[in-house]
Amino acid sequence: MNDKTKSKKIGIIGSGVMGEAFTAGLLKSGFCAAGDLTVSDESAARLEHMRKKHGVKATGDNNEVAESSEILLLAVKPDAISELLKEIAPNIREHMIVISIAAGVKLASLTWYAKAKVVRAMPNICTQAGEGMTALSHTPNLSEDDLAMVQKFFESTGKTIWVDESKMDAVTAISGSGPAYIYLVMEAMTQGGVEAGLPLAQAKELVRQTFRGASALLELGGTPAELREKITSPNGTTAAALHRLESHGVRGAFLDAISAAVQRSRDLG
Repeated sequence: MNDKTKSKKIGIIGSGVMGEAFTAGLLKSGFCAAGDLTVSDESAARLEHMRKKHGVKATGDNNEVAESSEILLLAVKPDAISELLKEIAPNIREHMIVISIAAGVKLASLTWYAKAKVVRAMPNICTQAGEGMTALSHTPNLSEDDLAMVQKFFESTGKTIWVDESKMDAVTAISGSGPAYIYLVMEAMTQGGVEAGLPLAQAKELVRQTFRGASALLELGGTPAELREKITSPNGTTAAALHRLESHGVRGAFLDAISAAVQRSRDLG
């Protein structure tokens, strides 16, 4: 990484789950040093936690973070973003890169308050494990160097894609909310294992490793449909299970759920 990138001052407003995940990722990847990263939060306990665990500067003053930052991440909930932008507007400069991870909040809403280089991001909770998926959209005033830096910023916690903002609601429904769908399926499979006579601990281990292995197998090549067909023997146990799932409309339920998430994301904007 070049010296120019290392010298950037980073600010993160909001030190909850996502704010801390990015703090940890940025430091671990070497994107910035702890002394170049300042975070803020309403909770004194969270600030003390961030100081002790990550060694970063921590303050309860959002304007202090904005004033000292060249790249500013807004890691707050959608219903808090407008008031936050009004609060820090005097310290937003045109050369800054302001990044929002508030679901559903459009670039137009962000630039109303922040006359800067603005990026809308949709990460997911898997950033905590360094395996996140983040989709990015941006205002036209970012340079190629800016875009490369933003991509590097988010690659500290996983993978990234750039999308047209019109696709962001769909992204939110797939990768933003997607981990919750997977966890629901895992819960159901675990419960099924217990009801079939397995001890809870063994059922959990079987389900977790099955999901890890299924994901790893996709990395070797092949589509989900191809891999599903490969393990589905006629009149076998897998065929019986899949037939029952389809008869209960599971595929349609997933499609309906994704549609509901898309609409909710639009409503938030």
